Amino acid sequence: MTQFNAESYDVIIVGAGHAGSEAALASARMGAKTLLLTINLDMVAFMPCNPSVGGPAKGVVVREIDALGGEMGRNIDKTYIQMRMLNTGKGPAVRALRAQADKQAYATEMKHTIEKEENLTLRQGIVDKLIVEEGVCKGVVTATGAAYAAKAVVITAGTALRGEIIIGELKYSSGPNNSQPSVNLADHLRELGFEIARFKTGTPPRVKSSSIDYSVTEEQPGDEEPNHFSFSTPDSDYNLNQEPCWLTYTNEGTHEIIQRNLHRAPMFTGIVEGVGARYCPSIEDKIVRFSDKPRHQLFLEPEGLNTEEVYVQGLSTSLPEDVQVEMLHSIAGLEKVEMMRTGYAIEYDVVVPHQLRPTLETKVIENLYTAGQTNGTSGYEEAAGQGLIAGINAALKVQGKEPFVMKRSDGYIGVMIDDLVTKGTTEPYRLLTSRAEYRLILRHDNADLRLTEVGHQMGLVKEDQYEAYLNKKQAVEEELTRLKKIRLKPTQEVQAFLKEKNSAELKDGLLAIDFLKRPELSYEELMKFIPANEALSKKEIEQVEIQVKYEGYIKKALEKVDKLKRMEAKRIPENIDYEAINGLATEAKQKLQKIQPETIAQASRISGVNPSDLSILMVYIEQGKIAKVQV
Repeated sequence: MTQFNAESYDVIIVGAGHAGSEAALASARMGAKTLLLTINLDMVAFMPCNPSVGGPAKGVVVREIDALGGEMGRNIDKTYIQMRMLNTGKGPAVRALRAQADKQAYATEMKHTIEKEENLTLRQGIVDKLIVEEGVCKGVVTATGAAYAAKAVVITAGTALRGEIIIGELKYSSGPNNSQPSVNLADHLRELGFEIARFKTGTPPRVKSSSIDYSVTEEQPGDEEPNHFSFSTPDSDYNLNQEPCWLTYTNEGTHEIIQRNLHRAPMFTGIVEGVGARYCPSIEDKIVRFSDKPRHQLFLEPEGLNTEEVYVQGLSTSLPEDVQVEMLHSIAGLEKVEMMRTGYAIEYDVVVPHQLRPTLETKVIENLYTAGQTNGTSGYEEAAGQGLIAGINAALKVQGKEPFVMKRSDGYIGVMIDDLVTKGTTEPYRLLTSRAEYRLILRHDNADLRLTEVGHQMGLVKEDQYEAYLNKKQAVEEELTRLKKIRLKPTQEVQAFLKEKNSAELKDGLLAIDFLKRPELSYEELMKFIPANEALSKKEIEQVEIQVKYEGYIKKALEKVDKLKRMEAKRIPENIDYEAINGLATEAKQKLQKIQPETIAQASRISGVNPSDLSILMVYIEQGKIAKVQV
């Protein structure tokens, strides 16, 4: 193929899935001239798997993306067909918003947003290789021979990177949803010296809605109480005309069909080579691993308002097509269902993430960043969060500014990236609330209070959103101050109410804020006895209540964060020769050499590095005795 010089850009993004879309928009909004290249313009922000956004941990990520000035939250707020808050009976640290998306509308709306963005060019083209000179990425070359120059490149190729689809005994080269795979780029990354792993994910069958007997399933309606992912979406825009999802179950007959056909299941016959997701297993994997369970939940989720396709959540499979049909017909409500698309598994290449810096720039090639499933994660939200950070850092690098590193104490996005670059992953990584040690301060409700200031400083948060954030912050602070000044007296009315609530009666006056600290009492009930603050919104009231009731726990968490920040401030010089440090355990030397941590805090999170190793390392750094690796 004859190569020719095309245009020059500050930043080029390769791939326009959820990571690529956020990376491109962030880069362009920060003033960098940006090119977004994708194999197929009809696949921009496409949802090849479940048509939903959010859920435990993931929903918080979407709020963090929004607080930083990203697009996913705004986009799903425009295109959802159901919105639902999960875990409402639990504490605020694990509450999670989830939205059912109109799959086509979501992709179309995101594509149009990208098309309208200044400084951003969206173009169809498949990238075959990178332009690398003396270890620095200088651009990309497409299959048509177009050489685009760039000061930074972000790869967000997702499952297209040497993608292969598997259904029964059938295995063929393909990206998601039978799109074109990216094979040459996958080969090129190996040639450049990247360590590559092979992962697997999968999808369930899609079935025709009119062929489902919904009368024997359980309806799962959306919420009537307004909720949105974006802090800038007003409650008045809440759509009450929502589509329900439906719950059904597998049964012993379903399990018998699967057991009888395990000899034809690719994951057991050796056809599947990639490592699958532990927390999102296929139905055949569930039946084997949890053989004692008589049934498994299945959610029937509509894929949009203008389609009959329904996603059978929980039935991900790569079994042969005839087995999939038999399996579906054994399930309550699906006895006569028409299968419109066959479930499949997809294998793809992954850049092993220990080769990345916390900025998502690769250690192997300077000015090259990777994000999304390319880094070994699963899920649209995880991909979008990484894409936003990669896009931000690519733009900052081009502009000669300091990089942005999100700490574990700053957000779930920071937890995810630190897990990837410090601990690595041997399977598709999924965010869980249990991965965050500071989850009480990394909540759904306070993502704006944590990150809007940062987003505004980088030019991603617009003035109207920033002003709304400042007003909310001020309103909450003023109400907390007010509650510290008002004293409730032990009137007959107050004492009778407390007795009814099984709450200790007052012996003397009590500050309103201490009244609210009692777990059995609410802000709304407090307002019965003191002048109400009519100016507060429901979200501001929620924030006041959480901050008061969890003050002690939050204070302890913040003390741990301060300790962590002191460790994060202790930088480790680059290119240290850990082999030259006497006293370090052999395993610690090997792990430190492999990961190349940037701070003492990051080193402390590496498996195999013990407190004694850290003490020795800190002494050597403070004394300046460390030898550097010759490069």
